[in-house]
Amino acid sequence: MARYLIQSLRLSFVCVLLSLLYSFVLQKRSSSSSRMVESPIDTLPPDGEEDFPTAGPLVPALGGSMNLPAIVYGAGAFSNQYNSDDHLASTIPLRTVRLALRYGIRAFDTSAYYGPSEIVLGNILHALREEFPRSSYQLMTKCGRHGLSNFDYSPTTIRESVKRSLERLKTDYLDTVYLHDVEFVATPVAPRTTGNHTVALDAEAAAYGLAQGDEAKIRDEGDQKVLDAFRELQTLKEEGLIKNIGLTGFPLPTLLRLAILILHTAPYKPVDVLLSYSHLCLQNSAFLQFVPHFYERAKIGQLLAASPLSMALLTTNPPSWHPAPPELRKAVVESASTWDGDYPNLAVGYSVRHTNFAEKPLPLVIGLSTPREVHEIVKVWREIQAGSENDARRKGEEKAREVFRQAGYLDWSWASP
Repeated sequence: MARYLIQSLRLSFVCVLLSLLYSFVLQKRSSSSSRMVESPIDTLPPDGEEDFPTAGPLVPALGGSMNLPAIVYGAGAFSNQYNSDDHLASTIPLRTVRLALRYGIRAFDTSAYYGPSEIVLGNILHALREEFPRSSYQLMTKCGRHGLSNFDYSPTTIRESVKRSLERLKTDYLDTVYLHDVEFVATPVAPRTTGNHTVALDAEAAAYGLAQGDEAKIRDEGDQKVLDAFRELQTLKEEGLIKNIGLTGFPLPTLLRLAILILHTAPYKPVDVLLSYSHLCLQNSAFLQFVPHFYERAKIGQLLAASPLSMALLTTNPPSWHPAPPELRKAVVESASTWDGDYPNLAVGYSVRHTNFAEKPLPLVIGLSTPREVHEIVKVWREIQAGSENDARRKGEEKAREVFRQAGYLDWSWASP
């Protein structure tokens, strides 16, 4: 028995040592990968056939108050939520950005919250500066969110965040800075956190803080924090460090309420630009009903729609961290089964068509990780523009959306926060 115990202890000790050694190796590898991700790019990878646009029209600028391109590059793809350090340290991100720029996709959406995204993007654009000088593209970033539940909208931190973004992106000005995910800071005003919130536009306007006469009503300290942060961004705009100020978030009624509040609070200037995500996609297109209210009631200059795949929900392998409940995930699988082709392609096409043919310029922000994905999104955009296969797509979209309707999840939003 004693011999058995001694052998067991020895084995346990060896296992512990091996475990510690493995953890050390992983830590060193992670640290090495992180340094590689943050390292400047000294040489450009050679061009191959895949690195040039295919024959056809390039993605145009849409005009409007900001003259953004029809497609905006979602640089959230340069975060560890979507890609590994090894991928980010490779030449693939640079080749992807270079190809996108060559196609006319000349605006980038990132955030201080997206891990190494600003650093990776800044290094790439600096390396490409001879082919694409700073004046040839727009940089849009976000401030105020620093972690999963870490928000700081204090004016001092907002200013520090903007200056850090300028340094990371290697630029002396930013075209747009958003307050990131305002619903986590603003005072909650809503009768429910999940469901179809288009009722906020009529029957339940008062419950969402959108009744006539409530435009200038500051609900609590959360609203005041948003106003103070917005004022600091206005100061930075006056100093010439940023050109446009925006809001981002998930709940559409909250975005509308805050945009109206800012318009009706001194110095009574409207929000320049507003970004909504996952609300102009195959499963949820509620954003389209809010668009006229953003323009008419809040006087917003420019709207953008992001995430046509709803943060990869509308794919064959949604991420485990996605907030969609099991019933909605099941509905996605059933919806995908109604389309014989590539379901993500169908989903992206739905968003592209609705943004392309909007009454006012409405750019679409989509994350891009590889040159192949850039070629694919441009191909979809060209098909929609040309009208080819649109009838088949519309029929496919109707069938796919009917599944969500039957399941009770059409235009349904999850809770945030």
